[in-house]
Amino acid sequence: MHNKPIGIFDSGIGGTSIWKAIQKVLPHEDTIYLADSKNAPYGEKSSEQIIQLSLKNTQFLLDKGCKLIVVACNTATTNAIAYLRERYHVPMIGIEPAIKPAALQSQSKSIGILATRGTLSSRLFHSTSEIHAKGIKVIEREGVGLVPLIEQGKIDSKEVRSLLRIYLKPMLDEHIDFLVLGCTHYPYLIPVLEELLPEHVTIIDSGEAVARQTKAVLEGKGWLNPSERLAQYQFFTNVDAKVLNDVLKDVAVSYGVRQLDF
Repeated sequence: MHNKPIGIFDSGIGGTSIWKAIQKVLPHEDTIYLADSKNAPYGEKSSEQIIQLSLKNTQFLLDKGCKLIVVACNTATTNAIAYLRERYHVPMIGIEPAIKPAALQSQSKSIGILATRGTLSSRLFHSTSEIHAKGIKVIEREGVGLVPLIEQGKIDSKEVRSLLRIYLKPMLDEHIDFLVLGCTHYPYLIPVLEELLPEHVTIIDSGEAVARQTKAVLEGKGWLNPSERLAQYQFFTNVDAKVLNDVLKDVAVSYGVRQLDF
């Protein structure tokens, strides 16, 4: 198993923020990334639709021989990972909004969460909030329209800035000191968010925690790749590969992107 790749999927390009964290922590692990951009955003779909898409994506990666699956999508994790774990016997690493570290560190006892409707409305999200955010004011905002703009490559655009100002205002009115990003697309907005937020507000995403958990699971099973050769990185998308290539342009390793019909 140690020579097999790690599989990663998302509803588009957003999960590449998770891939970058994994590649940094596990530089000798081959990876296969699947971007289901044709069906983005998952956050506006029903739970049943999200489950079916997640099953399809997982099967694609398992057919490629992946030893572990990272569900690099908050919405897919909160809605589908229980079904994936029941059906498949490979380890599944999910993504959850980093509510716990934000709640533990907040001095103002007020934190903001920017996420998709599919994440905010899920049972897993609410149970996580109830467990880790007791005594904390949690201001939730659905980032309507952000994922499509990111998928179009309009990350630093007037449209994005306008939407973010709308979503951030009620959080700032409640004096948040942490902003939790509950969608793997949103880390690409951090430079814009840092311009719009006061300096005392800390932005938290799940990338590093997911990478550490992935490494821990592989170590526990004895599945880490012992080779010190350069890893192979494959990316698949079902739309024009330009935007995916654009978000990977700062990556200092070689990789391949293929456009498929799936």
